[in-house]
Amino acid sequence: MPSSRSRRPYLIRAIYDWATDNGYTPHLLVSADYEGVVVPREFVQEGRITLNISGMAVQALDMSSDPIWFSARFSGRSFDVQVPSGAVLAVFARENGEGIVFGEVEPPTPPDGKPKSDGGGDDDAPKTPPRPSGRPNLRVVK
Repeated sequence: MPSSRSRRPYLIRAIYDWATDNGYTPHLLVSADYEGVVVPREFVQEGRITLNISGMAVQALDMSSDPIWFSARFSGRSFDVQVPSGAVLAVFARENGEGIVFGEVEPPTPPDGKPKSDGGGDDDAPKTPPRPSGRPNLRVVK
């Protein structure tokens, strides 16, 4: 089965559109240590940075491809920001906190489409976890 594209960029764009359509201020919570993230390091706290991506705060916002790219001012200084969608930990509206929390970064996918090896050694080991046996255990949560 071919690998499917990540849902994360689509969900980020959807929450961005919802927030702006409702007059809210969209923000991204980003893991600043993720490979490919370009942000002003002096604003990173505990390895994370929150970015206001509203039309009033950024210029040339491009969310149509990965990475997300825009230009913004930080303490009066212009800075070109680049954020791979896998580095986004949450996208939310500042006014009410509603949005999506991803909780953790998404592993980067190299251009060949194969997941990166974790460097754990044994390349002959199965790449996917074994399927559980028996009947699925589903329950209704109210």
